[in-house]
Amino acid sequence: MTKRKYFGTDGIRGKVGQSPITPDFVMRLGYAAGKVLAQHDAQGSGRPTVLIGKDTRVSGYMLEAALESGFAAAGVDVMLSGPMPTPAIAYLTRALRLSAGVVISASHNPYDDNGIKFFSAQGTKLPDEVELAIEAELDRDMQCVSSDRLGKAKRLRDANGRYIEFCKSTYPNELDLRGLKIVVDCAHGAAYDIAPHVFHELGAEVIAIGNQPNGFNINDKVGATAPEALSLAVRANHADLGIALDGDADRLMMVDRFGKLVDGDQLLYLMVLDRLAQGPVAGAVGTLMTNMAVELAFKDLGVNFVRAKVGDRYVLEQMQQHGYVLGGEGSGHLLCLDKHTTGDGIVSALQVLSALKRNGKSLDQCFDQLQLFPQVLINVRVTAGLNWESNAALVAEKQRVETVLAGKGRVLIRASGTEPLIRVMVETADAEQATSLARSLANCIN
Repeated sequence: MTKRKYFGTDGIRGKVGQSPITPDFVMRLGYAAGKVLAQHDAQGSGRPTVLIGKDTRVSGYMLEAALESGFAAAGVDVMLSGPMPTPAIAYLTRALRLSAGVVISASHNPYDDNGIKFFSAQGTKLPDEVELAIEAELDRDMQCVSSDRLGKAKRLRDANGRYIEFCKSTYPNELDLRGLKIVVDCAHGAAYDIAPHVFHELGAEVIAIGNQPNGFNINDKVGATAPEALSLAVRANHADLGIALDGDADRLMMVDRFGKLVDGDQLLYLMVLDRLAQGPVAGAVGTLMTNMAVELAFKDLGVNFVRAKVGDRYVLEQMQQHGYVLGGEGSGHLLCLDKHTTGDGIVSALQVLSALKRNGKSLDQCFDQLQLFPQVLINVRVTAGLNWESNAALVAEKQRVETVLAGKGRVLIRASGTEPLIRVMVETADAEQATSLARSLANCIN
């Protein structure tokens, strides 16, 4: 497959003000995407319409204006939703029969990063061939359409309300959340004015934190990547559990009533158990990072398990290939394809809550049969483009570590798809050994 120049595993992402996250590039990106969409417009009207949403980063204003200009120059109409979770844009694009959806977000990254993600008319990530077509168009000169063909822009009315109702529709009609006290951490991100309403309207007592965005505090010591704040809030409020989303709300972490973290691997296991109680489950998809204990537990349950490359787009590809409904990553990207076309933190939380309502257990009581293996992950920041795979010292050390583990653990070394990081993971039953071996590998990376 042709190597992509700008698109990573989750759109285009980087530091604001540095290539490619600059106003001029983003305007050209909007134009290029608009040209490609005009060629692929499923409506056949010659007038495609795209929906643009964003998270709460201060740079979203600038990039939104740049994208809007680019699309207009290509003759594409634009609808603007304002701050909106990534999965909400996927849903609304499909529900409103639009040509595409665009999200301005860097997900769980700090506020001074940003990025651009695209969704197809079906509410799915763009196929590789469409991303490549956009990149090819980027290499051509912009040729603004004539004034009579310029695109127009308008605000989408009640985007929040439409998405809140969609989320609620994924929860069983015969159940409610009455009697539950839930802390919801919105990461000062895109779901700050949405997630608390969803759980409250289904009957829960909701305590919201991370719901005061100011453009600079997204993911700052809150949210799915910093669950300590949620843990403290759950214990301080004597809540039944806590729900943590990331900046664009496609990721979910939870904590139990004691403040103990429950990660994506455990949540996937719980959702599979709940589906098994209702009928057969053919299989589920995880990633190369999924805890080995989950794979063994699924084997004992008679559920097939497939590992995909890290990244929710690759999990989705494997789910579609095998016809599986459930999949996810330990980082909290969870997919329920019978509920939504993409990973959705709020919808995934509702699947977990419905499982708890059906089995009558608290979250901490659901994992007696699942003892996760210690898994040590070290992120090593490197110069972009570093050819770490040719590092002879690292190769030799990896061989030594695998000999030490003797088949009773795993080693995984990979480059991040969104940041200049090399991720080193060692998994084995002995936590101290896993830590020591992971550090020895990380020390070999220059």
